[in-house]
Amino acid sequence: MERKQANRIQTSILNGLEKKVLVWLADRQPSWMTSDCLSFIGFLGSVMIALGYALTSKSVAFLWLSSLGFVINWYGDSLDGTLARVRNKQRPVYGYYLDHTLDCINELIMFIGLGLSPLMDMRVALMLLVCYLLMTVNVSVNAHLKSEFKLTYAKLGPTELRIIAIIFNTILALSTILREFSTSSNILGRDVTLTALDMGGIAVAGIIFIMYIVTIVRDAAGYAKIDPKK
Repeated sequence: MERKQANRIQTSILNGLEKKVLVWLADRQPSWMTSDCLSFIGFLGSVMIALGYALTSKSVAFLWLSSLGFVINWYGDSLDGTLARVRNKQRPVYGYYLDHTLDCINELIMFIGLGLSPLMDMRVALMLLVCYLLMTVNVSVNAHLKSEFKLTYAKLGPTELRIIAIIFNTILALSTILREFSTSSNILGRDVTLTALDMGGIAVAGIIFIMYIVTIVRDAAGYAKIDPKK
């Protein structure tokens, strides 16, 4: 079974530097290291992220574990495909399936871990997860229909988002005031208490959802031209 590889559209801020670093790392991997091993390392990173967040109920110091998890997740998730390309051992069908399946599983684990922490309400975490998965589905559909795999929105890709998450973790770990901040409001007749991270998460979910709507309207218009009414 052959599958034409989708054109990867990646215009993030760190894209140029990241590519050089990944190729440098791929050239220095031991012979026994495989893309599957790296994918599993990325999965372990997501588990560390979730555990770090969930365990903040015991100690805020576990935020550092979560930040380390983001680094390990980047290492495995970003390097697996680069290693295959450098060694000319690409498996477009298997690799595409495994990569995107693990991406969804990893995000599920991370957002649930965040929702289990005292830092963010589970409902906000799940709202973020849904918004992320909506964008993921749209990217996968476009990869199938027009062989375009867009990894970047507003100059931000997965690597930039990991860095932003690590910065937020650091701020929360060091700032007791921000960590303990909360505000109460009445939403649809219900009293709701929101933490600083809840408010940030709601804002991010709103931005992602707007980007999603804009993207599907633009994509639908493009497909309408390709496949006009009869």
